[in-house]
Amino acid sequence: MGLIGLLLPPGDGEGPRRRIAAILGVAGAAGALLLAIRLAFDPQVPPEESFWVPDDFGILTVTFGTMVDAGAAYLAIAVCLVALLVQIYSVGYLHDDARYAPYAAQISVFTAAMLVVVATDDLIWMLIGWEVMGACSYLLIGHDRRLPEAPAAAVKAFLVTRVGDVGFLLGIAILIAGAGTSWLPGVLTTDYSPGTLTAALLLILAGVAGKSAQFPLHTWLPDAMAGPTPISALIHAATMVAAGVWAVFRLYPLFEQSPVALAVLAVSAAVTILLGALAATAQDDLKRVLAWSTVSQIGYMTGALAVGSPAAALFHLLTHAAFKALLFLAAGAVIHAVGTNLLSRMGGLREHMPVTFTAFVIGLGALAGLPPLSGFWSKENVLTAAAHATEGGGPAPVWAGWLVWVAALLAVGITAWYATRLLLRAFLGTNRGHGTEWAVGFGDAHYAGADVPHDPPATMRWPLIVLSVPAALLGLAAFAPGFRTALELEDPHLGVAVALPMLLLVTGAGTAWWLWWAAPGVDPARALGRFRPLFAAGFRLDDVQHRLVVVPVRALARLVTAGDVRVVDAAVHGTGTLTSRLGGLLALAHRVGLPAAVLAVCAGALVLGFVAWWGALI
Repeated sequence: MGLIGLLLPPGDGEGPRRRIAAILGVAGAAGALLLAIRLAFDPQVPPEESFWVPDDFGILTVTFGTMVDAGAAYLAIAVCLVALLVQIYSVGYLHDDARYAPYAAQISVFTAAMLVVVATDDLIWMLIGWEVMGACSYLLIGHDRRLPEAPAAAVKAFLVTRVGDVGFLLGIAILIAGAGTSWLPGVLTTDYSPGTLTAALLLILAGVAGKSAQFPLHTWLPDAMAGPTPISALIHAATMVAAGVWAVFRLYPLFEQSPVALAVLAVSAAVTILLGALAATAQDDLKRVLAWSTVSQIGYMTGALAVGSPAAALFHLLTHAAFKALLFLAAGAVIHAVGTNLLSRMGGLREHMPVTFTAFVIGLGALAGLPPLSGFWSKENVLTAAAHATEGGGPAPVWAGWLVWVAALLAVGITAWYATRLLLRAFLGTNRGHGTEWAVGFGDAHYAGADVPHDPPATMRWPLIVLSVPAALLGLAAFAPGFRTALELEDPHLGVAVALPMLLLVTGAGTAWWLWWAAPGVDPARALGRFRPLFAAGFRLDDVQHRLVVVPVRALARLVTAGDVRVVDAAVHGTGTLTSRLGGLLALAHRVGLPAAVLAVCAGALVLGFVAWWGALI
């Protein structure tokens, strides 16, 4: 239904078009959520005994069906719930936006595309949903046309993810060519040669790295914060970055057969976990802290996949959807109230924004893995899976298990440090910016310059309250036999198994607290010393990509342009010039030669006439 919003021309922020778009967007998301819940009780999985599609005429048959097991049903519910709350939240957040109607429609299309990726039983349809999400992310990240960085961020997200998507397309093509069908059950039961399978899966991992912002194609995600904050919540919690993890989950029977692909995934995951966590420690922009945390947390999921535990990856994907959506929407409430993203211009918000503060405490606690919040239980599953992989016997090499386990452990302490720093800088201490004029983005103008920040209106406040429940309690589902059996989760491990992660968590959070109270009002990130600029710049990998990719491509473009101008254009223009000059010579010969010929004919005629006359006389 949100597609109708695309047909509505821009109108005033409070006009009937906006109300119609809001109703359609919210109603569509609510309907999708109800259907997803219904589907969870009635999964639709294609039969495995008959998968082959006749190919006598060399024509590929594309199926249009669903493959909804427990994992797909739970993820569909998470996607629809986040999308519904984002639609409701956006009504208040973008209350002055004249372009709200296409915005709401694009959210609906974005959500639908993700649901296609989750529920389809055909690789071609998965690819279609995958690409539609890329187009929607481009439109939504660049929604705020008043911000000069928004169009650039949209283009960057589109191009970087397209690099990976080329590999994703080729990988799917190889799988389909080998299976003779694009039907997913048929692909998953095909006996590929080891080389073919590894090549296809490595190409697919390129697409996963792009969509899920994993090293080395992660650089688009922090810049994508130029988009409206509700879109950040949708991208980080329920759509784009979740799609790559789900693709590996859905194709995992094939990944289990390729230790090389799992080893590559493990290296990427370990680097991403630490890279994202360290980069988050030095950010001053509230949304960029959360963006880098997403990079790191998705690394936990791909790490779990790499060490042979798709169930742990999906469990963390579900809990992450809850607490990361909560954090971004709470961040939007803060930005809406104070008119800036910068932590250095916040402080003292706790007493003025109690609901938002509580949402941040729950969300950051879950992010850090504080028991008994949801993130604690899902991270425990990831760490346990990595620890088991170090003992061997799994599909991945033993060293891959050690790599993921060490990286994930270290990131526990780092995550607790930057989560505590964010809470201290934004909500505690003294006021560092209220009552001043700040730069604002879409939806923030109403509160810009307000002397006393306050909790957001009901349309923005209630989504925070609703999301706080799964962010706090969803992890306890690991104790429910039905949920645990459906996802094939291991039983929760307590006691000695969590002692080391808890020690690292307490150490990280305690260090941030100590630095804060030792020098009140001073950013704990000062302790990073000369590493702070490096971390803040994301290890300058943007510069590396610029020099390795952008500069050579521009040089090649200049060379091609020069060749086009000096060779192709010169040849075309030269041909015309030569033809023109030859025509000129012919014209000159015509102008000079024709009178002489006429004179000669006339003279000849006179001579002949004279001869004839003379002959007559004689």
